[in-house]
This record gives sequence, structure tokens and C-alpha cells, in this order.
Amino acid sequence: MAVRIRMKKLGRRHRPFYRVCAMDSRSPRNGRVLEELGTYDPMIPETDARVTLNNERIKYWLSVGAQPSEKVGALIKKYGPEGTHLEQQKNAMDRLAQSRRRPDPPEIVPQPAAQTSDEAPAEEAPAAEPAPEAPQAEAAPETATEEPKE
Repeated sequence: MAVRIRMKKLGRRHRPFYRVCAMDSRSPRNGRVLEELGTYDPMIPETDARVTLNNERIKYWLSVGAQPSEKVGALIKKYGPEGTHLEQQKNAMDRLAQSRRRPDPPEIVPQPAAQTSDEAPAEEAPAAEPAPEAPQAEAAPETATEEPKE
């Protein structure tokens, strides 16, 4: 069986997403996969952050004779085990993670209302009496068993 490392297309219209997979060369593009080796998302704005590869498994498949497709070959050359863009990829991933991080919300401390000197302090209202409870439905009267008169 001839194994190829190629991309499997996922996603929806105008929003592509690819998985880098080891597949039998005779299977269709989105057919059965031997192993998934990474992802490629062309919609990420940072060019070097678009690819994630499992370098150990890529090394294995290349060592047993798998042939990468043209596009996957370029991705492996840049971001694979001995890639030329690994440092740029690390920096791009850090920038992307930084932009996705949400800042902590500010802590809101309630401030007491300031009183002016000419205003008299507000008189405290007397404690409100508890509201009367709503009348409950009367329980059904117990029926006494009448003994027959003799």
C-alpha cells in the first residue's frame, strides 16, 4: 500500500479547514485516514500560526516511505521536525494567544454616597413589619367514621 501524507478538507463554504493525514494513495481526498498528523487553518491571520504538526509521527511516516503531497511537503519543510520557520511559528502562536487573552474585569468597589453639609442625614425608616402570609388552602376536614347506632 502506497501511503501519502496529504490534506483532508473540512469546514464549510468560504471557511476551509484542513487536517494533515496519512492516507492510502488510492483513497479519495476525504476518505479513510490511517492517522491524523496535524491541522492547517488558512483563515488565521498570522501566517506562521496556521499550521500545527505532530513532528514525531511525521518523522515516523516519512521514515517508512510515505510521500507528502506538494502542499504538505512545503508545510513540513517550514514547520516540520527540522523546519526553517519554527522560531517564527512559536512567536506567531504567542502573539495569537496574547490577542485572544481577555483582560481581567476591573474590580468594582461600591462607593458610599457623599452627603453635603446642608443636607440632613436621612432618617432611618422603621423596620418593615413582615408581610402577612398568604392564606393557605384549608386542609380537607378529616372524615370521622361514624359507628352505627344500636
